[in-house]
Amino acid sequence: MKKEHIAISLGIMCFILTFAISIQIRTVKNSNLTVSQSYEENNLRAEVLKYKERYDNAYNELEKLEKDLEEERKEASTEDTELKNLEEQIKKGNKIIGFTEVKGPGVTLTLSDSKIPTGSALVGDLNDLLVHDMDVLSVINELKNAGAEAISINDQRVIPTSSIVCGGNIITINGERIGVPFVIKAIGLPEQLAALSRPGGYLSILSDYGIVTDLKKEESITIPKYSGVIKFEYAKTINK
Repeated sequence: MKKEHIAISLGIMCFILTFAISIQIRTVKNSNLTVSQSYEENNLRAEVLKYKERYDNAYNELEKLEKDLEEERKEASTEDTELKNLEEQIKKGNKIIGFTEVKGPGVTLTLSDSKIPTGSALVGDLNDLLVHDMDVLSVINELKNAGAEAISINDQRVIPTSSIVCGGNIITINGERIGVPFVIKAIGLPEQLAALSRPGGYLSILSDYGIVTDLKKEESITIPKYSGVIKFEYAKTINK
């Protein structure tokens, strides 16, 4: 009888010991997995920071070279009328395509998602409460039609090759992901650009859906230059 009790006791002890060991092994595995994931995340973060530092250094170097080149062009064109005219054409071209920071009067327009509660009886399609890429594109087109000479979205310069693509609750412009509020700046005649808020205009349509629109005339705004690279793969220069 005692032997049976001893055997049962030993069996229970073995079961408890086995269970405890299995829990310990699982805990160690989970701990190692967490450490491994944390190590990989730290490595990825370090790589991203490294590439960002390289990009910043390269961009600063490019800006320095551009300034040096501009100084050399100025010196070369001082006594040469033809070179001076070419220099003016280069400046004008850079201003048109967006390679120069510009300043002047205009408007600032802020677009934000609707504040109408999603459970409201006024809400049909929830997508109607959000600002989409097509909304931004429509506003940009209206500003261009109103004579805007330079436009930016959240400090991203809009140039002829800029693409605006929707991705959930953000849009991508010039390869950069930006979210609401979308702050659109445009340089031009303020009174003319402000006509965007006319009754029946696109801003009026957005307001009907509860989209928040705030349009302000500005005496002076600054729009940054385009910092990317324009690459033509198919359009070739015709030599006459």
